[in-house]
Formats: sequence, C-alpha cells, structure tokens
Amino acid sequence: MEMEIPASYRYMGRSYSDGGDSSGAFSDCNSDRSGEFPSYGSPSSSSYSSGGGGLQRLLVACSADYSDEVVRGFISDLESPSAPVESQRRAAMELRLLAKHNPENRLRMAAAGAVGPLVALLYHSDPQLQEHGVTAILNISLCDENKTLIAAAGATRPLVHALRTGTPAARENAACALLRLAQLDDLRAAIGRSGAIPPLVTLLETGGPRGKKDAATALFTLLASRDNKIRAVEAGIVRPLLDLMADPESGMVDKAAYVLHAVVELPEGWAAAVEEYGIPVLVEMVETGTARQKEIAVRSLLEICRESAAYRKMVAQEGAVPPLVALSQSATRKAKEKAEALIELLRQRRTAGNSHH
Repeated sequence: MEMEIPASYRYMGRSYSDGGDSSGAFSDCNSDRSGEFPSYGSPSSSSYSSGGGGLQRLLVACSADYSDEVVRGFISDLESPSAPVESQRRAAMELRLLAKHNPENRLRMAAAGAVGPLVALLYHSDPQLQEHGVTAILNISLCDENKTLIAAAGATRPLVHALRTGTPAARENAACALLRLAQLDDLRAAIGRSGAIPPLVTLLETGGPRGKKDAATALFTLLASRDNKIRAVEAGIVRPLLDLMADPESGMVDKAAYVLHAVVELPEGWAAAVEEYGIPVLVEMVETGTARQKEIAVRSLLEICRESAAYRKMVAQEGAVPPLVALSQSATRKAKEKAEALIELLRQRRTAGNSHH
C-alpha cells in the first residue's frame, strides 16, 4: 500500500549543495524510510491501522533495548517453517527497528546471524514481510562493515527481485540497499549482471519522488562500470533522464544530468542521447540552467561532439554557440575551459573523426 510520506522522509534528510561536481547532487541513503509510521498518534495513516501510533511507540520503546537473546528469538521466528506469518512480520519489523538508528545494533545483529534469514524474506509472497526484510537489510547495510557480509549472504539477486516485485516502499529501499552494496567497487559489475539496471530504470521512470531519487543515485554509482553503462542504455535510460532534465518541477534536474553524463561517455550512450533528441535539452540547459547544470551540460555536449562532425553541426544549429560564449566569459575556471573547448570543436570545419548517425 503506497503511503503518503511526510516531507521529512521524502527527501531522506538529504541536503544538496550547489558545488561544481556531482558530490552535491547525490548523497547516501538514510535508514528506514518506508513511511508506514508517519507520525505519533496518526493511526489512520498507518499501514498498521489496528495498532496505529500506539504500536509505533511500543515498538520504538522495545527497540531501544538490545538483547542478543531477544534477537536470536526473532531470528528463530523467521527461520521456523511453522511460524505464522503474523509472528514473522513482527520479528522482521522488530529487527528492522533495532537496526534503524543504532550502529552498534547493526553490527551485533549481523554477528548474531540475522542477515541470511532476512535475505530469505525477499522472496516471500507476503508483501509486508518482504518489505520489512528489505528495510531491515538496508538498515543493517548502513554499517560499512556489514556490506561485504550482506553481499556474501547472496543478497544481490533477492534485492533485485524485491526491486521488481515489491511494494513502493520495498522497491525504494531495495534500490537504496543495492546502492549501499554498489559502493563496494568489486560488486558493481556483479550487481549489473544480476539484472538490477532495468528495474532501476523503471523506478526512475515510474516511481514517486523518492523512488526516482533513489533510483538515480543507485544508477549513478553503478554506472562507474562500463558494462553497466551499456546495460543502462539498452534498458532505455536516456529517455527518462531527458524528461527529468527538461522538467524543473521534477526536483531531479541535477541528478538526471549527472547520470546522463555518465551514459554519454560511451558511443552507445551519446548515440542514444542524440536519437532521443537530447541535444536541444542540453543546449537549453547551457542557456538557462544553474551554474552546475550549465557545466555538466557542456561536459555532456563535449562527449557527444568529440567524434562526430554530424553531431557538431546539429549542436551548432541548435544555437549552442552564443550561450557557450556567454558561459566562457562568466563561469568558473573549469566551466570556462570546457565551454572554450566546445566552442573550438564547433568551429572546426573539418574533422578526422567519424560521423555517427
């Protein structure tokens, strides 16, 4: 059930600076943001309407006191083939809450063997149980020491399954958990091979505001791998990125622009960007965007123009030169250099490069 998520949850407590690089456009996931407990004492908006705010207070109170014995009991409930779904739900929710804010609990739960049984929940047919499992894994993954252990428990494919099949909150939290694992350099390619890219592109296209942000951040991290860039182009990432870039109301212009830049570093990416009418969107960004948007748009246009006289002609005909000249006269040193390099490329009448169509 899709819940209305309060603004404080929706943006995951992130703040975005207006720096000159991608570090301000993306930040890491926070814990447990499913929104099924929107606020104390608002039982009607809880997916546990029978318990409402009172249930939340009870669970939060319980989660403050960690006990290895209690945690082992919850793990036993998850592993017991005869345990009713209701008691498994409660056990999974308690584990999730124990890991929500307390780094020490996350380490102790992982050491107690909670990860394997939680990963098994990701294939469960009960949507709420699957959601609790995904969210508990996300919370446990917020301790960097646990990421390798979660990967070793075989969590990647089950997380992709939850990303494809789960509730809206489960899909968002699965994207965040995959982002956490993708921060391990040696896992990015494996996550791509496990089929994560197409459902992340779907979430980018069809998710709510937070789902789109989570998908963009996970994709940006995964696209450090060349193979994943190709997978993303094949999954149709370019169209939703351009749509988000062209819509200031999306709140996603910067993120989408940085992800697109990662894609157009490949020939397959720059060809897709041109085919999907990306040149007008990028030229418009050079003309009217923020300082950071202008710079990333110029960098993407440089990639597109570098090898193709035909593309250079298209960019020039779109009217790129005047805003580039203006940018070269007013921007930061780095943006000025990029703008001048692109102006120089567009003024070349002859090229040894190929014409890509």
